[in-house]
Amino acid sequence: MVSGKIIKLILYELLEFACLSVPVFVVMERFASLMRCLKSDNHTTYWLVVAASIAYVTTVTLFFWVPVKYLTLKTNRFSEVIHWRPVTLAYIILSTLPCFGFIIASSKVQVNQDVCSDTFTELPVSLVLFCLICVDIVERIRPLRLTGPADGLRSYDVPGPTLTHLEQVSTVSVQVQSGDGGNGSPVRNGSARFSSTHTSNATYFNSYHSYSGPFAFLWVSEPRHQAFVDAFLFWFDMVEMVRVAGITEVYYSGWIFPIYILAYLSALRVIVTPNSALLSTLGVLSQDLPFLVVRVCLIVVFGYVTPVLYVLKNLLACLTFVYFVFMTKLRFFNRGSLF
Repeated sequence: MVSGKIIKLILYELLEFACLSVPVFVVMERFASLMRCLKSDNHTTYWLVVAASIAYVTTVTLFFWVPVKYLTLKTNRFSEVIHWRPVTLAYIILSTLPCFGFIIASSKVQVNQDVCSDTFTELPVSLVLFCLICVDIVERIRPLRLTGPADGLRSYDVPGPTLTHLEQVSTVSVQVQSGDGGNGSPVRNGSARFSSTHTSNATYFNSYHSYSGPFAFLWVSEPRHQAFVDAFLFWFDMVEMVRVAGITEVYYSGWIFPIYILAYLSALRVIVTPNSALLSTLGVLSQDLPFLVVRVCLIVVFGYVTPVLYVLKNLLACLTFVYFVFMTKLRFFNRGSLF
């Protein structure tokens, strides 16, 4: 009887391999169709590009993808590295990079031929981004089980109000006077006081979050569902940037190069684990700051092709990062008289 862990492993690996190969096949087939149209229905060019896509996927699977998966799953070669994900790095390089490259190449070919027939706006681009998100989700939920309740997966990770219990603590001199001749009992009394306070807070927290009233079904913390939500939220800004590149006037201009290059650099953030402290810095340096510059330039050149909401998001992300990380450490902002 095959165990549930083996079945889950097979499902994960099949899904990740499909996400690796399917976008490459679709994008290169679309590029082959474009080349056939530009060369007056030259079927030889079409089948050469299709054959090249099959050869590429076969080669990277045998010589790169399978060895990386073996090292990560079987030998645990990367187990000592806890702040990056080698599988997602391999996927970004082997699948996302060539797909973005062929999308840019399709624009360049059409501009050189003075033909505008395909902007790669829907299926190929959406498929590439969706598969990228799927790989991220698989790596996020891989440590979690797929069946049964989520109890015990995370402890005290439920957002909600908590009790701040303030209690007046007597001074050391008062404790010495009330102690038994200064034989160390004040320390024991203080320890008991803090222990009881911590116990009462923990009891309140557990009772508050274990409410079983008529709306108890709404009071749920599900980390597996949250992994899906967090993954899509993580990619929304990059998805919007790539969407702008699909607009006709932008797609057939030189702006497609910085857009896709910066989008790819932003996608490299997925290499870092979601709980890494490095993720905030990478988010500002590889996404918010360059996206802010590009979006402002796009609005100046093409008008409001991108929503102003994303411009404000990038601006606020950069300003708050600089303020809370750097400026709050200055002496002027550490004065007690300030707000």
